[in-house]
Amino acid sequence: MNPRYRLHILLIRLSALGDVAILQPVLRQRAKENPDVLFSLAGPPMLAPLFADIDNIHYIPVQRKQTPREIYNQLEPLMPGMVADMHHVLRTIGISWLFRMDGVPVRSIRKLWPRRRPSSQRYDDVLRRCGLKGEALPADDYFRPKPSDDGLIRIGIAPFAQHRGKCYPLELMEQVVGQLTRDPRIRILLFGSRDEAAQLQPWEEKYPHVENHAGKHPFGEELNLMDTLSVMVTMDSSNMHFASCLGIPVVSVWGATHPCRGFYGWRQDPAGAVQLDLPCRPCSKYGKKPCRYGDYQCMTQITPGEIVKKIRLLLQR
Repeated sequence: MNPRYRLHILLIRLSALGDVAILQPVLRQRAKENPDVLFSLAGPPMLAPLFADIDNIHYIPVQRKQTPREIYNQLEPLMPGMVADMHHVLRTIGISWLFRMDGVPVRSIRKLWPRRRPSSQRYDDVLRRCGLKGEALPADDYFRPKPSDDGLIRIGIAPFAQHRGKCYPLELMEQVVGQLTRDPRIRILLFGSRDEAAQLQPWEEKYPHVENHAGKHPFGEELNLMDTLSVMVTMDSSNMHFASCLGIPVVSVWGATHPCRGFYGWRQDPAGAVQLDLPCRPCSKYGKKPCRYGDYQCMTQITPGEIVKKIRLLLQR
């Protein structure tokens, strides 16, 4: 290890893009406050650009199909002084056990906290138990829209999520786009995967000042585009957390899941969450369960006007 560092901590968070993005601002702050500590983070290859500009964080891409032994063999030559298991699933528990056999101390995330404890706080708990110093994480220092040099208002919209219970109907989100584009100052940037691009293309062709960027850019370039936004509109999805990493305020739409489960965006104002107070919500921690009634009213009963109102209120701050 470079003699400028007093300690080398290896962090392991192998999958779930949104969870790694939640970890990023916490780790960024602790790395800044502890410049004499070297952090190595093993995570999904795609997310390396999130950590590229932090001097004392070394990002290590780990492929999804690698076994615990293969991952350990990849990480062991780094000779960390401590391991922080930020995932605590069977795969990372196995890797941690191998490091323990080498005499390396391990600190692991505690997943059984009360549901209202945010993931960012639980990640920071692990770092604190590694002996890091630093100020308490901000509780109500929420992001505000960034002013633009040209007077235009750029709004990102990422309308997709992994599960149906977390997706606002596209026909309703199109109405959001239609209402927003009535303002000539507004530019809409659409985000999604390559497989989702075709569903968004008609919006670019139908409405003025709409750009479909879904699946067109490497992740690093996509982050650069997000960094130009005044506001990001997302589901309960990884894009909410990517925007949070960049300091972009988010209007997020919630259906089967709920912000109280601990997965709300870092430093995002709770007032930016669009949701209905239904007795069946939340019905799922991660949104995987199908709607017990089959109609997904938690999403379909949210009006486009409610989302537009949230956006406009946020832009006024």
